[in-house]
Amino acid sequence: MTQIKKIGLFTSGGDAPGMNAAIRAVVRSAQYYNIEVIGIRRGYEGMINGEFIPMDVKSVANIIQRGGTILKTARSEQFRTPEGRRLAYDQLKRNEIDGLVAIGGDGTFTGARIFGNEFDVPVVGLPGTIDNDLYGTDFTIGYDTAINTVIDAVDKIRDTAESHDRVFIVEVMGRDCGLIALRTGIASGAEAIMIPETKRDLDALMDKLENGRKDKSSKIVIVAEGEEAGNAFEIGHQVKEKFPNYDTRVSILGHIQRGGKPTCMDRVLASRIGVAAVEALRDGHRNEMIGIVHNEISYTPFEHACKHNVEINANFLKIVEILSI
Repeated sequence: MTQIKKIGLFTSGGDAPGMNAAIRAVVRSAQYYNIEVIGIRRGYEGMINGEFIPMDVKSVANIIQRGGTILKTARSEQFRTPEGRRLAYDQLKRNEIDGLVAIGGDGTFTGARIFGNEFDVPVVGLPGTIDNDLYGTDFTIGYDTAINTVIDAVDKIRDTAESHDRVFIVEVMGRDCGLIALRTGIASGAEAIMIPETKRDLDALMDKLENGRKDKSSKIVIVAEGEEAGNAFEIGHQVKEKFPNYDTRVSILGHIQRGGKPTCMDRVLASRIGVAAVEALRDGHRNEMIGIVHNEISYTPFEHACKHNVEINANFLKIVEILSI
């Protein structure tokens, strides 16, 4: 059992619904084990600048249902340098912090791994990203909320598409990982999806639109941002050129996918792994991401969790193909 007396807690990178639920779980479980918690505002940048606030049970009251992060988040160029990391370490020592819980994604854990190795600081991470693109957990904090936000938006778009016999190209987040597009494409009954993992080209999309059902006047195409065929506006332009008889429109969902009240699933996930993070530090874990695999707590070294190339379930792709006829 490692003698951890004071934990530093921060969120970093892009915000994700459920981060506040994770903050609440870490603070309250630390209090349960008689461990102090210092909240670090604005991620690594705040660590360098000493933006530290003591946290207790009351400080996390009534936040489990809130989107965003009460600790704020920011990216830090300075932390990428050895000098910046030294400043951050000096701040931790000055405040007698002997362990860290980092809530974030790939970039957050890359920084945590380097920092933990350089200064022998125990760090564990909680996966907070709407993309669900980390190894070592079935789902990341924020993913379930994000896909439900997309579904709600696409359902509304479908209503107007049906009313006007339109083709909608809907762009969702997922520059490096198409899991948001894949799941929401199935759940919204999309006629086609375009994701980076499949390298699906425009010819395949055009063939789908040309040879699909002629009696279906409205169509939805879900596109992951940054797909190599181009962004949604470029794809929409080419669809218009190929099919001038279609009333083609483009809708970019953008940052609404990051906001909103977290779903029950995200709140429970964040709560479970938030408690597990504190217990992991007490048990001597370091440089590991805490996740859930097959409904059990899992521990994945940062160097493995930090990989983007999550394998796409081939059955999901087949389901899209079958159900889009």
